[in-house]
Amino acid sequence: MNAQPRTAVMPLDRLGRPLRDLRLSVIEACNFRCGYCMPADRVDDRHGLDAGSRMDFDEIETLVRAAAQLGVSKLRITGGEPLLRKRLPELIARLARVDGIDDLAMTTNGTLLARHAQALRDAGLRRLTVSLDALDPHLFRTLSGDRGEVADVLAGIAAAQAAGFANLKINCVVQRGVNDGEAMRLVEHFRGSGHVLRFIEYMDVGTCNGWQRERVVPSAELRDRIHARWPLRALDANYRGEVAERHAFVDGSGEVGFVSSVTAPFCGDCHRARVSADGTLYTCLFAASGTALRPLLASGEVAFADHLARIWTARADRYSEIRGRVDAGTRHVEMFLVGG
Repeated sequence: MNAQPRTAVMPLDRLGRPLRDLRLSVIEACNFRCGYCMPADRVDDRHGLDAGSRMDFDEIETLVRAAAQLGVSKLRITGGEPLLRKRLPELIARLARVDGIDDLAMTTNGTLLARHAQALRDAGLRRLTVSLDALDPHLFRTLSGDRGEVADVLAGIAAAQAAGFANLKINCVVQRGVNDGEAMRLVEHFRGSGHVLRFIEYMDVGTCNGWQRERVVPSAELRDRIHARWPLRALDANYRGEVAERHAFVDGSGEVGFVSSVTAPFCGDCHRARVSADGTLYTCLFAASGTALRPLLASGEVAFADHLARIWTARADRYSEIRGRVDAGTRHVEMFLVGG
């Protein structure tokens, strides 16, 4: 399949934001049942698509090539749990060859990473983010819906590092009264490791997680708590639109990040689109509905790129800035469909 040149004019949405970052779910299924994403009492094991309802590798590659024409340079593979998708390294190898994709990453819960890390690296994956909400084995098991062992995640992180993923991002969603007591333990564990720990405010994504604002731990509160023990200094963003505020440890032991969608919204610089495993495009993490793409992919990447550009130029999402307003809406796509 020959690479197509990028279009001369990159589309901007109605708020002047370009499309730079595509988050692509390859599977909606997950081997965890985390309460803030896919709680077991709301999403049972019968949930999921049959294989034919998911985009196949040809469709995914066409979509990514079209997105690259429009200016997308960052591609993140998500789920569900992406390592449940069969032959994933084969797909990674195809996407790594797409002209214009400069940053190919994946988010995983890490439990299957030990057996797949080397194959993913060899296929061309360059960055990994691992979700890890607690180090305490009992609490971790509880948070995963009694389906995960923290030892497996730590083994996956070690295997990824051995395979050449030197600077992983470790994401922790913090909930007051649930796992906020693990924050300092996580910092102590990952300081000096070369990996970047990032704390994410508990968000009202989806409709099944029973979100309560009282359980949000503001990033500023957490940052001050860490700073009191290990002094921090603010760092500049790596690029415009970076979601995490970066802080370095003054003693040189690395850095920590904070994602503050609730208390410090960053909609103004959001240049991300998300596609679910069944090929539905969502222009916001908090969108109520999306646009089915699979019927359009058969037209080829050039025609599809034009259609994708039209969708993007109609975008005006800024949910985190208007959260709580009457017009903000209360129904959102479930996180496990679009990978957060």
